Amino acid sequence: MGLFILRRLGVMILTALCLTFIVFWLTNLFPNLEKLAKTQGNARMSDEAVVSWLENRGYSQPTLVKYGEWLGVLPGYVIEAADGTVRGRCAPSGTAPDDTTATFCGVLQGDWGQSTVFRDDVSSIIGTRLGLTGKLMGFVLLLMIPGALIIGVLAGMREGSRLDRSLSTVSIISTATPEYVSGVVFIAVFATGTFGMQWFKGTATSAMDDATFENIFLPVLTIALYGMGYIARMTRASMTEVMNAQFIRTARLKGVSFPNIVLKHALRNALIAPFTVIMLQFPWLLNGVVIVETLFNYKGFGWTLVQAASNNDIELLLGVSVVSVVVVLVTQLISDIGYVFLNPRIRIS
Repeated sequence: MGLFILRRLGVMILTALCLTFIVFWLTNLFPNLEKLAKTQGNARMSDEAVVSWLENRGYSQPTLVKYGEWLGVLPGYVIEAADGTVRGRCAPSGTAPDDTTATFCGVLQGDWGQSTVFRDDVSSIIGTRLGLTGKLMGFVLLLMIPGALIIGVLAGMREGSRLDRSLSTVSIISTATPEYVSGVVFIAVFATGTFGMQWFKGTATSAMDDATFENIFLPVLTIALYGMGYIARMTRASMTEVMNAQFIRTARLKGVSFPNIVLKHALRNALIAPFTVIMLQFPWLLNGVVIVETLFNYKGFGWTLVQAASNNDIELLLGVSVVSVVVVLVTQLISDIGYVFLNPRIRIS
């Protein structure tokens, strides 16, 4: 198991480096840098002025050098402009580097840069927004996972029954309905009073400071319903396969009651496959809630991603990408380890 984890960690590091480099390369393409220069400088800047602005701030260096500086494995640049102004990557904005200035200042050193839109440290912004999305994700998981497992197990206990067909239809409808559709419907029906039912008077924006049932239930329900159907369908398929297995038939022939067969023999084996699917919901919840957070104006991690991309906030976009990559890789590692523990055949082999 130790060797397995070490191999996975090595693959994770290589994957993270490759993915972050691709994102870094895409965000540092010249059109994006030109837009950044005109946004931070002057919208009427000439092409020569744009090139000079980028050169004075280290953006004209080779991509690999810039990536190494951003990562923190290469020394930060020190550039003297034509007017004699000296700028350094590791020096505070507007000041020249001196003897107290650090040599390395990248992600590995905890320096994630400054957001050009929010005028704040990227690490501080991401920490705050990640906490808000984490709160939303917690409520979603409390509703989505138990509901999906109950629906999947009930549907898979008796394949082809009326209960199976009814629950499978509900699961398919919930998964097939986009979040922006269900979210708009929920707002129109339950929040605006259009149909005479204004049950939820709070706003999701107020839930950022104080989450209550009224102000956070609709975004939670919108996200949970979309993911619940997929997990329920996977659980149902796994439960159906287990219920048709030979050891279940043997238990029935021995006279074991149906509830005991389901709870003591089938359920644990049926939950092996859904476990992997459930773990994959974490990166989806982190980045896939963009639509819901934008729709309900809940300023979490997904909302921050939209703001960074739409405003060409390169440093913030890179920071969001790093967190997304790390979350995906860590959840996959936990999923692989958990699958090995849950499945004795893999553990023995």
